[in-house]
Amino acid sequence: MAYTDEEELLNLSLAIVTESGGDRTRKRKRGDALSPMHSYEGCEGKIFRLLQMREQMLKLDRKRSQAVAEDHGNGLHLIHSLLITATAVDQNKVGLAVENLTELYRSVSLTGGSLQRVVAYFADGLAARLLTRKSPFYNMIMKEPTDEEEFLAFTDLYRVSPYYQFAHFTANQCIIEAFEKEEDRNNRTLHVVDFDVSYGFQWPSLIQSISEKASTGNRISLKITGFGRTMEELQETEDRLVSFSKGFRNLNFEFQGLLRGCNNLVNLRKKKNETLAVNLVFYMNTLNNDQKISDLLKSVHSLNPSVIILVEQEGSRSPRSFLSRFMESLHCFAALFDSLDDCLPLESAERLGIEKNHLGKEIKTLLNYDKSEANCLTYERMETWKARMENHGFMGIRLSSKSIIQAKLLLKIRSPSTCPLQLEGGSGGGGGFRVSERDGGAISLGWQDRCLLTASAWHCV
Repeated sequence: MAYTDEEELLNLSLAIVTESGGDRTRKRKRGDALSPMHSYEGCEGKIFRLLQMREQMLKLDRKRSQAVAEDHGNGLHLIHSLLITATAVDQNKVGLAVENLTELYRSVSLTGGSLQRVVAYFADGLAARLLTRKSPFYNMIMKEPTDEEEFLAFTDLYRVSPYYQFAHFTANQCIIEAFEKEEDRNNRTLHVVDFDVSYGFQWPSLIQSISEKASTGNRISLKITGFGRTMEELQETEDRLVSFSKGFRNLNFEFQGLLRGCNNLVNLRKKKNETLAVNLVFYMNTLNNDQKISDLLKSVHSLNPSVIILVEQEGSRSPRSFLSRFMESLHCFAALFDSLDDCLPLESAERLGIEKNHLGKEIKTLLNYDKSEANCLTYERMETWKARMENHGFMGIRLSSKSIIQAKLLLKIRSPSTCPLQLEGGSGGGGGFRVSERDGGAISLGWQDRCLLTASAWHCV
């Protein structure tokens, strides 16, 4: 292993929360790249014992999982074992990997502390990667939640954590300010093109905010063009938003749903002088190669929108080793699981659903994605996105003080245990969620000293 990877392994061991004594110290590093899947021929007996131990882990209740944690010491032991396992999987040392995974399943529980839980899901991801998709047990570990379970998990996370709300409210504030700036010439018409409308949770707050600027005799027209995964999901999103908009009689609302991937921007039917906003919130990370990103940005530039909003989870796409990618993912998800302590109690059914059907699903997918697949998640640093945007003819817009105040207020409401909020100027501060301003006027949401996601606004040069 290269020295840089050894250094990152050491830093990671110091970075993750330990579960003894509550001392929480983190240092963050980045990583990337998956290597080919591995075979397990000749290890059927060990694989069977591994799966048996996993089944026992899944049956552990809260009380027994606490006893497991006490028996196996602090969190550094778990992290050390997990990294040894990841290294064995990466080097195709099947026997060693199976033995370490078996031991990990003895040491963790999905109902234990936040670190036990995140390690359990990473163990699942490694086990699935070890088995490969040819194994009859692969689908058992990688079983997808139902659409209903996935929707409920997303809804619960949206409700209790500032993660998605920070992204959506910050983006909506940028859109409102662009609309206000052009009110003297936009015929009171706003059109938003959302490249990943998903369940449409971003838009009720925009509908309400835009409606407050209208009157019965001076109505505002709002159209949302949303790209989605399936026509069924798009129809449900349209029904949800249209129903909500009926409560605002001074607003003309229209929704147009298009399947993601068609990217036929000619059909967007842009009206003369309308304020056009392009919403790239959690979408760019689904484009799995540079050419797709470039093509999208060229298409967006051809629309000449008034504002483009980019919100992404921070990371590094650079194709280094599987271990680098593994460590970066572990950093990020350890922070997300830990942040749920600010939102829900450990025994909460909502929290268990969020972890299993949303965060846990993402972990296992990240460790087992095929680069040829569409929508495999890949993450960039903000500095990389900045260079990409500028190279495609966009210039950054400094987010307003209103956006920062709104974000800080959101954290105060959604995370009551968060330490007093302050705008960072290079200094640290307390724990919990925090907002920081970045070079160029973007703003980031972080947990402790880990930057989770960054919002930025752009316009065409």
